[in-house]
Amino acid sequence: MLQAAQSAFGERGLGVSLDEVARRAGVGAGTVYRHFPSKEALFRAAVRDRMRLFADAAGDLTDADDPGEVFFRFLASVVRLAAPNRALCEVLEATGEQGPGAEEEGAAGPELEFLVALGVLLARAQQAGAVRADVDLDDVRVLLAGCLAMERQRSAGRGPAGADAEAGEVPAGRMTALMLDGLRAGRDVTKLPDTGPERNETRCLVCGAALAAARTGRPARYCGGACRQRAHRARRAAPPAPR
Repeated sequence: MLQAAQSAFGERGLGVSLDEVARRAGVGAGTVYRHFPSKEALFRAAVRDRMRLFADAAGDLTDADDPGEVFFRFLASVVRLAAPNRALCEVLEATGEQGPGAEEEGAAGPELEFLVALGVLLARAQQAGAVRADVDLDDVRVLLAGCLAMERQRSAGRGPAGADAEAGEVPAGRMTALMLDGLRAGRDVTKLPDTGPERNETRCLVCGAALAAARTGRPARYCGGACRQRAHRARRAAPPAPR
């Protein structure tokens, strides 16, 4: 059933009905409903493993050498692997739109872990001078979503529907190259217009994501549990301060 859902959602995204998934799986619609209370629940289950791979891959790279090249290669790989899969494109487009606090509300999972690790890769690449300093994680997220949409549109005429998805990837294209070049640091890049006071808002100390204004108590320092755990591990691993 889950394999049928992965195939159907990969081809058509959330537009697939549960009846169609049941037909492909060779079971009745009632069987699907007994295991998954809604189409959205089945959709999340169908994409969870791939998003977990993306999140784990990003996490494994956060301490790699040459952070600039690592950041650009990782973004290109995400586009190459996700573009043939409409479900992954929809998930990556929506990732991060829940806002800070989503993890505590139970709406997060591999998607938020992916976003946190991507933020760390971005920060390290900026510190190394490889990525322009005037972009933030939300800029990268929006660029990634747009690049996926454009690469998917450009590759639509390359063959029968689903052929590229079965292969697992499509070649990196013009839109990917343009996105990556737009993120590179250099003297000749166009200065981004100021978007207003939100650029001065409080940001997560680990990934740089914007934090919601605190209504009561102390202001938040991290966007969620994943970043808090990373900061805690970093503090534990740091050598003791000299006396």
